[in-house]
This record gives sequence, C-alpha cells and structure tokens, in this order.
Amino acid sequence: MNKKDISFFEKYTTVWVIICMVIGIIIGKYVPGIPEFLSSLQLLGVSIPVTILIWVMIYPMMIKIDFNSIVKAVKEPKPLIVTCITNWLISPFSMYAIMTFFLFVVFKNIIPHDLGKEYLAGGVLLASAPCTAMVFVWSKLSNGSPAYTLIQVAVNDIILLFAYTPIVGFLLGISGIDIPWSMLLLSVVLYVVLPLAAGAVTRKAILERKGEDYLNNVFIKKFDGYTMSGLLLTLIISLSFQGDRILENPFHILLLIIPMVLQTFFIFFIAYGWAKLWKLPHNVAAPGGMIGASNFFELAIAVAISVFGLKSGATLTTVVGVLVEVPVMLTLVKIANNTKHWFSPEELN
Repeated sequence: MNKKDISFFEKYTTVWVIICMVIGIIIGKYVPGIPEFLSSLQLLGVSIPVTILIWVMIYPMMIKIDFNSIVKAVKEPKPLIVTCITNWLISPFSMYAIMTFFLFVVFKNIIPHDLGKEYLAGGVLLASAPCTAMVFVWSKLSNGSPAYTLIQVAVNDIILLFAYTPIVGFLLGISGIDIPWSMLLLSVVLYVVLPLAAGAVTRKAILERKGEDYLNNVFIKKFDGYTMSGLLLTLIISLSFQGDRILENPFHILLLIIPMVLQTFFIFFIAYGWAKLWKLPHNVAAPGGMIGASNFFELAIAVAISVFGLKSGATLTTVVGVLVEVPVMLTLVKIANNTKHWFSPEELN
C-alpha cells in the first residue's frame, strides 16, 4: 500500500471531523445566531447552504462515472453479482438488525427509545447508500482493478436511483418512524438524480472537447480541495445545531461507533469471502468488499438533514459515520493487502 496514493486530507479525515465537531459545538453554544440565521435560509423545507455544499461534494464524484463501462460487466457478471447482492440485499438490512439490537437491547437503559429511533434512521440512511467516491481511494490502496471499480460504482449509482427510496422507506416504516415521503423523494432528486445528470453532461462535454486524459488528470482534480472543504463546512453547520445534544450525551457518540464498526467489518467480509469462494481475482475482490463496507456518507448526511432536520439524531448518526469511515477502511485495506495470497493471480483489466 502506497500512502502517497491517499491525500493528506483524506488520510486524516477523522482528525478533521473531530476538529469540525468541536468548532460546530462551540458555534452552536456561544454564537447561536449563526445556526439560527442558517436555519432561516430554506426553500421548500430544504436548507440552501447545505444543498450548495452537498453539491460541491457530490457533483465532482458524478463526473467520474462512466456509464458506458457498464456494458463490459456482461462479460464478467460474477463480481457485480457479489457487489449488488451484498450492497442492496444485505447491507441495509444487516445495519438495521445490528443497530436495532444495540440501540434497543444492549443500550436500552442508556439511550432513550425515541432518540434511539432517530439514531437508527441515520444508520439506515448510511447503509442504504454504498460508496461512490472514497472507494476509488480504497481500491487504489489495495491494488484493485480501476476499470472494474468504475463499473461497480456506475452500476451502484444506477441502482441507487431506484432502490434508495423504497429500501429506506421500508426499513424506517417497520421501525415506526414517520417518513415524510415528499422530502425523501425530493432529497433523492436533489442529491442523486440532478448531480448524476449534471455529471454525465459535464463528462460528455469534456471528453468531446479535451479528451479522457484531460478529464481524469486535470479537470476532475480541480475539485479535490472543494470536495473536502464542502464536507467539513457541512459538518460544522450540522454540529452547530447538535451542540446541546452532544454536550448532554457525549457518550452516545462512542455507543454509535460500536454497531457501525461491526457493520463495516461484516459487510466487507461477506463480499470479500464470497469473492474468494467464487475464485475471483484479488483486484476485483478487494474493491468489491470496500464499496459495500464504506458509505456514500455525503448523500446520507444530505438526506438526513432534509428529511429529519439539522438537529436530529439521524443527522448526528451520519456525521459519526464520517468519523469512523477512514480509520476502519484503512484497516480493511491492510487486511485485504495481507490476504492477497489467498486469491488467484489472474487479473481483470
């Protein structure tokens, strides 16, 4: 694993998240006028500042997606079968089961039931959105096939358009959580459909005018700093509304980390182990395990804010998801690299 392949900000995302949590809490506690002003900037119940920042994060990711690459998957369907079943038929439901067990059984005397339902909603939003951005980093660090990683992400984004709302709606519904369907659908349009369409149009235009090399090595890289800045500013805004909740229940963050870490390891080993049983090459098995284990937390945060509000436990859970993402995924990268000898030396190009 070459540590130079992961940027300074990506490597220390957890540190930046903690710093932003502290800044957000301080602002919410001592400068309450800022979150009050930001909360007034809404249109159709959607926060305008947060929407702008979410687009700053999501739009560059969508430009990377080459939907033409999906046709290549027909020749090698097994890796996609592993990825799609793990991501869409296992991950949301295992997260639901794991968080339900911890929130309402193990932690029932620590976390109030109603607050636990909010935390559960955030976990469902996270697990129902497989990663579309950082998975490229995890794939590169584990020597994954760039071509097949791109195919996996493209297919998952297509499925995301149609499966995210019904899966989230179903799991929240059986939990007795009120679902504002109009806001859920609006969130998917705002943060998936429109950025995906904008990314596809941009990609096509740049490819026609400048070519693939310029697109990948120049144009997309221009957004690197903006993407991380958008994430960190979103976290500061979110946490400025969460200050009182966190100060009253700081231990809850540690409790939320436990089921999230277990879920991440569980999903990785499901996909990774399945790939091993099917004799898939390591450069496909590793990113296949990573894409389901990590989350499209940018989308989860955006939907949590739009559907449940900046002050909700659901939003706090999605922020905690960002907190645990990098250290846990780097651990899985190390595991994947140390077990490469388990797999066939055959590689897909």
